[in-house]
Formats: sequence, C-alpha cells, structure tokens
Amino acid sequence: MTDTIVLIHGAWMTPRSWEPFREFYEASGYHVLTPAWPHLDAEVEDLRRDPSAMAGLGVQEIVDHYETLIKQLDTPPIIMGHSFGGLFTQLLLDGGLGRAGVAIDSAPPKGIWFLPPSALRSAFPALDNPLNYGKAKGLTPKQFRYAFGNLLSEEESNKVFETYAIPGPDRLLFQAALANVNPRSEAKVNFKNNDRPPLLLIAGGKDHVVPASLTKTNFGLYHRSKAITAYKEFPDRSHWTCGQDGWEKVADFALDWALNPKAIPA
Repeated sequence: MTDTIVLIHGAWMTPRSWEPFREFYEASGYHVLTPAWPHLDAEVEDLRRDPSAMAGLGVQEIVDHYETLIKQLDTPPIIMGHSFGGLFTQLLLDGGLGRAGVAIDSAPPKGIWFLPPSALRSAFPALDNPLNYGKAKGLTPKQFRYAFGNLLSEEESNKVFETYAIPGPDRLLFQAALANVNPRSEAKVNFKNNDRPPLLLIAGGKDHVVPASLTKTNFGLYHRSKAITAYKEFPDRSHWTCGQDGWEKVADFALDWALNPKAIPA
C-alpha cells in the first residue's frame, strides 16, 4: 500500500492551489508531494512580476519533469491532477506510472473534437492571438471569475485571484487546442492501453473551463480499454473545485476511490 500522493496543479496556478487537499491528506498520515511545473517553483507574487521563464513550457517538458520525480519514489504513488494536471495524470498513467490516478476537471487529450462554448471562452485570452504562442499570459480578474470563480461572489473570486492566480504558458494551450490536427501531438493518450493503472475522471457540473460534457467525452474514449476507468460528477462544482466550499467531499471521494479502484460508468 502506498503512502505517497503526488498532486499536479493546472494552468494559471501554482502548487499553492493544492493547500486544502495537501493539508487534508497529510492530516490522514499521507506523504503528500506538490511539485511545481518546471520554472514555476517560486511564489505567486514573484511569478506575476516576471513570468518569462515559463513562457516556452509545453506538455512534454512538464510530463517529463513529473515522470522523473515519480520514478525516484520508492513505491508507486497515487497521482492526482487538476485541469492541465489532469491531462498530465492521464499521460503519466498511460506510461505505466503510479498506483492509480485521479484527473479532476481534466484538460482534454487529443481525440476530443468538440469544445463547449464556455471552454472556448475560458481559453480565448490565450488563443486570441497566434503571436501569444511563445508568451506567458494571465487572466484578468473578470476572466478569472468566469473561468474559475463562477460560483463565487465577485469579492470572493477576486480574493482567490489575488492569492493563487499567475500567468500561464500560452504554448501549452495552443498544443491542446491544435492536438487533433497535429499527428505528433504531445497530448496523445493511448486510450486502448489495457495495462495502465486505474483512472478516475472527476467532473464539475458547473465548470466553465472543462464542462462535465467534455469530461464524459474523455471518459468515453477509454471504452475499449480493459483497465479500470471510472467517472464521477459533482453537480455543483466549478473549476475552482479544489478550493470551493465543499472541497472535502471531492478530496474524500478521490482518495477513497484511489485506494480501492473500481469501474464507474458515466
């Protein structure tokens, strides 16, 4: 039995966004690792002042970073990722890493052709200009509230923004957006892999960035795999589900399932 949990954050965030989950799991006796993406191992305030180091980050660099870390552990950990961290979790499991994986509000892998309007609107600040490809761009408080804080008051959303939000590498979003037209896409998962560790996909019913319909489509792509795959939807959760009131239910379910994986249909 593993005693280690690796938490992988998403875009526009740092490991600070995992504070509630990390403290919750540590209080239960688990060894919790919250490593940052490459070049993001700094305080939120510093990354806002100068985000240039992260500008060129892409899928493969980040996945390689976590693969190296996980291979150094004594036992396979439970891997949990949020948003783009969920995509990285799927890629790491596909590579045979981890005991089990939980992808929360996961960014879509290659193979999902239709993106709901709210997902396109959330990503638009990065994708509106091809010249942004090699830059790091952040959200405005208004954009952040639509993407992350749509179930929060304006005051609450602004507080979350000031505490957690940073610019994100636009290259990463372009790679995800163009994955289906790139035969060598780094966001490609082998959905037929029968030997990967168990995977749980968690969706938020009121998530604007990754609507539940998108997560259901992601789940459906695994239908030919004999490996354990599960789906769980929390109806009243936004993309800020790991910090929104009631996050304990998500954390509890994720860990309980990872300790005793079983297939759950969408």
